[in-house]
Amino acid sequence: MNVPDSSAQNQVLMERSIIKVKGLTARFGESTILQNVSFEVEKGEIVIIAGGSGCGKSTLVRHMIGIHQPAAGSVVIAGVDVVNASSRDLSYFRRNIGVLFQSGALLGSYTILENVMLPLQEFSGLSLENVEQVARLKLSLVGLSGYGNHLPSEVSGGMLKRAGLARAMVLDPKVLFFDEPSAGLDPITSAELDRLLLSINQGLGTTMVVITHELPSIFNLAHRVIMLDKEPKGIIAIGSPVELRDKSKDPRVINFFRREPLGQE
Repeated sequence: MNVPDSSAQNQVLMERSIIKVKGLTARFGESTILQNVSFEVEKGEIVIIAGGSGCGKSTLVRHMIGIHQPAAGSVVIAGVDVVNASSRDLSYFRRNIGVLFQSGALLGSYTILENVMLPLQEFSGLSLENVEQVARLKLSLVGLSGYGNHLPSEVSGGMLKRAGLARAMVLDPKVLFFDEPSAGLDPITSAELDRLLLSINQGLGTTMVVITHELPSIFNLAHRVIMLDKEPKGIIAIGSPVELRDKSKDPRVINFFRREPLGQE
């Protein structure tokens, strides 16, 4: 397995922060979406990225996981400088993060089991038999032990999210990223998914970064919330959901948690 050098690994083990974003600026053409964004995430934390439409939530995460390169700033995750990483360190980085996109991003022509097996086949070096065993274990962990031979089109939206989660978890990553995991789900299924994420976080100590605007999920999951706003193109508040709801003086934060338009009494 490719890993950063031992001194970098030892430093990661000693530090509480597993994610460090510093001075991140995101631009597309002449348009600046995020400007000078900085924060850290501690090991084992669940951090929610919240804010109104167009504030840059998905843009931030896509820069963090290396899909886009920032115009300025740095992202360090699990000891890897994502912006300037060598191919060797990028391989280590990709093995240590998992991502669940809104759609689940499963391949429609593959069974659910085959979808979950894909990252193992690419990164693990395990035999096909062991790859299948590990994939079935992850499906069992998310409550899909009887659905491995189904195609994505043959299961419900909630099951698709669980299958996507199993695939994101299959390499036992240090950090999981979620882009609107409850999108398209009914309230009961959404609450069940929240409970599953909590059990994984508490049982495995997995750090999670979650994009969502759903208040029930924010209060169910978050240790801290990072709130973005499109006017300053960056962070306007960081804190626990209760702190932001009850103590913030910023009308944008207050109105987000009270679900009131700005300017309304």
